[in-house]
Amino acid sequence: MNDRRVAQTLEGDALVASLERRFRTVIVDVVVGDRSYSILKPANADDLIREEDFVKDERLPYWADVWPSSTILAARLLEREGAGMTALELGCGVGLCAIAAKTAGFQVLSTDYYEDALEFTRANVFRNLGKDARTMLFDWRHPPGNLGRYEFVFASDVLYELEYANLLPRILDQMLADGGSALIADPGRVAVPQFLNACGEIGLAATKDETRPFVSGEIRQRIDIYSITRAH
Repeated sequence: MNDRRVAQTLEGDALVASLERRFRTVIVDVVVGDRSYSILKPANADDLIREEDFVKDERLPYWADVWPSSTILAARLLEREGAGMTALELGCGVGLCAIAAKTAGFQVLSTDYYEDALEFTRANVFRNLGKDARTMLFDWRHPPGNLGRYEFVFASDVLYELEYANLLPRILDQMLADGGSALIADPGRVAVPQFLNACGEIGLAATKDETRPFVSGEIRQRIDIYSITRAH
């Protein structure tokens, strides 16, 4: 499939029904600030592991879970006033942050390396907001040259491989409009220091904006939120 094609096949109820047929799914309620979203997701990410994907590029279906960083970033997005601003999401997973960004008023293009993630994102935006979501397959190693620039870019927990520490700054540099900004939520992954250094090397200013606690059952994490702009 051409990863420049905006995915627009099944939509709405038809898409939800298709995913429920193709996958073993569950619905989880995720509390974000004073809101609760109903998220359709694969019941177990391990069900989706395919040897051919791992052999090809060590790809694993991390997209299929709702991670603490995405919940914290979604809360931060709800605090913003999108007011029609253009936004690019890098790594949409099952769509929690896409829902929050659209709720806040952003015009969002959500991207991921897995087409299944794009379909779950579109399904969950429809289930929660009754709206369509724009999605696109996006391989950071081979970014499309005609995607344009965005006033706002966001991502959660995408620095779990050292390779991404160098790829992500280049994507941000390519995709951020003049005067634009990005937010990256991270639970303390190993690639963060290299990511911060790589941002500085290409003229991006990356600073830790804040740290927020995540508590759910026995899970206790502290999620750092980094703000990225062009250095002056």
